[in-house]
Amino acid sequence: MNHPIQKQMEPDSAVYKTLLESTKAIPWRIDWSTMKFTYVGPQIEKLLGWTQESWATVEDWATRIHADDREAVVNFCVSQSKSGIDHEADYRALTRDGEHVWIRDVVHVVRKPDGEVDSLIGFMFDITERKKTEARVAELQKELEALSYRDGLTNVANRRMFDSALEVEWGNALKNRTALSVIMLDIDYFKQYNDQYGHIRGDACLKKVATVLSSAATRTRDFFARYGGEEFVLILPETDAAAALKVAQRCRKLVLEAQIPHEKSQVEKVVTISVGVSTTIPSQNEDPISFIESVDKCLYVAKQRGRNCIASDA
Repeated sequence: MNHPIQKQMEPDSAVYKTLLESTKAIPWRIDWSTMKFTYVGPQIEKLLGWTQESWATVEDWATRIHADDREAVVNFCVSQSKSGIDHEADYRALTRDGEHVWIRDVVHVVRKPDGEVDSLIGFMFDITERKKTEARVAELQKELEALSYRDGLTNVANRRMFDSALEVEWGNALKNRTALSVIMLDIDYFKQYNDQYGHIRGDACLKKVATVLSSAATRTRDFFARYGGEEFVLILPETDAAAALKVAQRCRKLVLEAQIPHEKSQVEKVVTISVGVSTTIPSQNEDPISFIESVDKCLYVAKQRGRNCIASDA
């Protein structure tokens, strides 16, 4: 390949040329006035499949950038170059066989004595493996984030996720002046259950109850979580007191129908739940913490009434 830059090289510069072409990085040079490549390293063909000779103008470079990256990368590099600013750009370069390779282009702007841009010189680095690693790390971070919002035992949402969901739905209800209901549920005499059957069966009981209660509310935005210990909670957006009470009754019925044996229960010979229900149309004078306290008080009332029942502040 006889690019002009090679003709301009002094005899002893062959050493530098050899060094450049023996690295994995791909050196290149573009003349700013003509927007033509005056040199590109032979490594380009091994990496992308395109021959040295096929890199004639910046148009060849631009058309070999992935369509999803092209406009942003080209605009960025042109604006930085016009301003005489050295820069870097990551993009997907298209290979001759239609695949793509992640490239990091490191660009240095060479100026003339009068300050005008003379040329661009740079190196292309194959960063495909780095991008794969970054993508995998990002995927793992998402998985970890999902796990941080998931209860490890029952596999339903946990308290942390409940707090986030309540904050969102509280904000929606406040903005739209709509009713928001929350149901809190507690397995009756669960300590006695663990004493009788052991913690392994106690964990199995929690899983079963969680599965059963997960089906109690069916709308997309209805939210179910393990609140802590043997307590569970349901957020029902845009739900008035009457509708919330119906969901609470369904919850109680579903747990009874599951017929989970509980010999030490003082209300039934199967697992039962106590349920507290509260409904509000949020105002600026209220806050979600106070609202949850009111739900908790309703649950306490249900327990005081003998358990296996529902208490509401409606």
